[in-house]
Amino acid sequence: MGDILQNLSLGFSIVFQVQWWAPDLLGGLAIPLPVNIMLCFVGAIVGTLVGVLPGIGTIATVAMLLPITFGLPPVGALIMLAGIYYGAQYGGSTTSILVNIPGEAGSVVTALDGFQMAKQGRAGPALATAALGSFFAGCVATVLIALMGVPLSRLALAFGPTEYFALMTLGLVFAVVLAKGSVLKAIAMIVFGLLLSMVGTDLVTGATRMTFGLPELMDGIDFAIVAMGLFGFAEIIRNLDAGTEEERELVQSKVTGLMPTRADLKAAAAPVLRGTFLGSLLGILPGGGAIISSFAAYSLEKKLSKTPGRFGHGAIEGVAAPESANNAAAQTSFIPLLTLGIPPNPVMALMIGAMVIHGINPGPQVIQTQPDLVWGMIASMWVGNLMLVIINLPLVGVWVRLLRVPYRLMFPSIVVFCCIGIYSVNNSALDVVFAGAFGWLGYWLTKHDFEPAPMLLGLVLGPLMEENLRRALLISQGDATVFVTHPISAVMLAISGGLLLLTVLPALQKRRDEVFVESES
Repeated sequence: MGDILQNLSLGFSIVFQVQWWAPDLLGGLAIPLPVNIMLCFVGAIVGTLVGVLPGIGTIATVAMLLPITFGLPPVGALIMLAGIYYGAQYGGSTTSILVNIPGEAGSVVTALDGFQMAKQGRAGPALATAALGSFFAGCVATVLIALMGVPLSRLALAFGPTEYFALMTLGLVFAVVLAKGSVLKAIAMIVFGLLLSMVGTDLVTGATRMTFGLPELMDGIDFAIVAMGLFGFAEIIRNLDAGTEEERELVQSKVTGLMPTRADLKAAAAPVLRGTFLGSLLGILPGGGAIISSFAAYSLEKKLSKTPGRFGHGAIEGVAAPESANNAAAQTSFIPLLTLGIPPNPVMALMIGAMVIHGINPGPQVIQTQPDLVWGMIASMWVGNLMLVIINLPLVGVWVRLLRVPYRLMFPSIVVFCCIGIYSVNNSALDVVFAGAFGWLGYWLTKHDFEPAPMLLGLVLGPLMEENLRRALLISQGDATVFVTHPISAVMLAISGGLLLLTVLPALQKRRDEVFVESES
């Protein structure tokens, strides 16, 4: 416990760290600024905005903002990106309750009872219950990250090249098992991502690979370009292809009486606790933790209720449980990322990409080698959760006005913003062309039921896998059996093989399809 408190004090000192800024306009006069707190606030605001506005998505936003983080310190960049991710979970509940359009997939279930409460004139208690439940769940999840971080990071002492290679193989297999649709298509996406990661100059031999004579490809394909194309541009094309804008049934009455009554708090207390527990467990597992946990929490409350007929007609438990679950899951998904270097969902894959961009090697040794980064991010989650409660409730009127902005005005500005961000990375117009090409590729893949996220994961983990594979074979003098003679790597490879075999079993494949059909409905 003493170590945890010491680590958390380090984290809070990083979050509240003051840096001196001397702009030219003030003639060299330095101004003290709490930069990390400001970046946490920016992430929370942007995340809430992303959650409020349907059709953009967290993945696309994080991908679009990656180029901006190049000029930021690593800790500040990751604090901001993390704020966007868990902030979007908060914002998604606002549209679910007021407009009956979930801003985030994890808020789909909240719309069932939240919108009915709003139509009954109880939008205030619904919004407050969602915000307070989310705040509690986020705080509990942050405690779990702090408690589990150190024990899991100690595994790093037993990790060598063989273990790292097996661990990354396990991460790719998880992406296959939990990808929607065809297993074969998911494997194809990962292989394609691994192939893209090999484009460029071989660091060992100096030979160029798959560059097609283009000097711009000598350094490989930039992760930010692929991410922004696959998720940013492709998402915009997909939304424009959907046809006319959907009619939004806005709650016209003014939102008043934000604080829930004593009866509301009593009814919501147990669902918040159960949703937090369920979401914390499911968030650690690779896959769509925030989505599945919100559905699971809602189903659990309906089964436990003595009057299940109230659900779907304005039951406050139907808001409290899923909102607590999806926020807990969103934050505990950082546990496998920070302790093992395995991204459990596409947003965490983008976070790994951001770490690589800033020269951080993701894996079990991050907590040991860069404790200020890990504990600074963990401490920022407490601050970010508090900010989100303060941001969400008073600004409900602002979010409702933003919902009236037509997509035909919003999307062109997003495209311009993306192009400026991509060009600023390398000052290369060809990078913008590549991003556009990946945008059309991402759109085509989505239309043909290929999931782009495993491809992105293959691109991120490819260079690290290749490096550790080579190191392991060099140490063993070319003996490939080294991967099964080392106990930890042998166990992880066995789990990987077992999971792949299970995916082809008809019973499991049927159940797997049912889960994703339910979560998309």
